Amino acid sequence: MIKIKTAEEIELMRESALIVSKTLGMLAPEIKPGVTSLHLDKLAEEFIRDHGAEPGFLGMYDFPNTLNMSPNAQVVHGIPNNEPLKDGDIISVDCGALKNGFYGDHAYTFEIGEVAPETKKLLQVTKESLYIGIREFRLGNRVGDVGHAIQKYTEDHGYGVVRELVGHGLGKSLHEKPEMPNYGKRGRGKKFVNGMVVAIEPMINMGTNRIEQLKDGWTILTADGQPSAHFEHDVALIDGKPELLSTFRYIYDALGIKSNEEEEFRRHEFH
Repeated sequence: MIKIKTAEEIELMRESALIVSKTLGMLAPEIKPGVTSLHLDKLAEEFIRDHGAEPGFLGMYDFPNTLNMSPNAQVVHGIPNNEPLKDGDIISVDCGALKNGFYGDHAYTFEIGEVAPETKKLLQVTKESLYIGIREFRLGNRVGDVGHAIQKYTEDHGYGVVRELVGHGLGKSLHEKPEMPNYGKRGRGKKFVNGMVVAIEPMINMGTNRIEQLKDGWTILTADGQPSAHFEHDVALIDGKPELLSTFRYIYDALGIKSNEEEEFRRHEFH
């Protein structure tokens, strides 16, 4: 069953989402060659707790850490470790926070040092597909409209869309209905109504869409060893239109990136 949120609940969810946004912004300048994902994980846990929230992933389904840290050919659910990041790597950082009984949950794939042009292109197209999908999250549309838009855009660039892992509803539980695949057919699936809140998160591979899982029971890899990109936003349906509860602005401010990509989905200023 899909749980519709009141305006008050959506504002509480915005608080949780912005803690995640600020955590990713805090981490952005720290993600560089020589740093370990475990060090970044500790910084994130401390930051989230200092802001009056709990790490959303820590202990969830027995996950051992605050962040999912997934470099290069890892798609998602990578476990932080002591291996230093290298120049040319990319890494998906997926973070969750629980505050006021509601979850925030979103992700960004960072470049480390000088990244190969074809990998930069994968990240660019994947992030663009996120907003193309969000644009379809509007009153009267259906789940398949979002998935179809993401699938068409990324497959037109020759990339593989992961099938086994999907976005989801969000609220008092980290994973609520409906599931939000990054593929699908227009006009299929649950119809969107005001008050829905979802996490839309394209997981796009440079090569095959096939994936494998490591023996750790968590880490998901591309089957062909090529890179994978992952971007995620929390989005509420308000007055028939999608509104971002999360933002990449803190990341962009930290890294000196200029972007207006979020403007059409934002009605609140972030502080």
